[in-house]
Amino acid sequence: MRSILENGPSTAVELAALLHLTPAAVRRHLDLLVADGMVVGREQKVYGHRGRGRPAKVFVLTDGGRHRFDQGYDTLAADALRYLRETGGEEAVLAFARRRASFIERDYAVITAREPDLSPAEALAKVFSAEGYAASVRQLPVVSAADQLCQQHCPVSHVAGEFPQLCEAETEAISQVLGTHVQRLATIALGDGVCTTCIPKKKEG
Repeated sequence: MRSILENGPSTAVELAALLHLTPAAVRRHLDLLVADGMVVGREQKVYGHRGRGRPAKVFVLTDGGRHRFDQGYDTLAADALRYLRETGGEEAVLAFARRRASFIERDYAVITAREPDLSPAEALAKVFSAEGYAASVRQLPVVSAADQLCQQHCPVSHVAGEFPQLCEAETEAISQVLGTHVQRLATIALGDGVCTTCIPKKKEG
């Protein structure tokens, strides 16, 4: 489960390589986790030409599986935000979300000053990983001018499902520190296996 959390949706073969086990042994563990409702198998999306045979199945954490890694404060946080919305309106919730996302601007400045050779996406991955998002960078072969920031875990995903302002404030903060528009491609809060954001690369010269 932790391997899927940190590396995103994975096939049995990929998990076997990471965990130094046989694919058969991994499948036995996955069968148990599926039966317990901790993970679910999905057909892997194939881009381009599809070969013969059935596509490999990828396994992702369910809400119950993600909850195993959460602090258990979801109910309290949701109740507090509902009260804030009732007493201060949607703008109050957005203001709170923006304040919470302020760590992005603060830590991005520190990391880029300390490690100036990092790409914007790499620096942001360090920022988010430090906050518990298990973030990494994936190269985009089609869009060479951008990278994909992947957040394999979201500490506030259960609350963000009801209060999308949390996700919106994060995306807004990323745009502000980079000085350019960025696009959120998927979010865990909306049922995707990973949060992904398209991050423009540094211009050379």
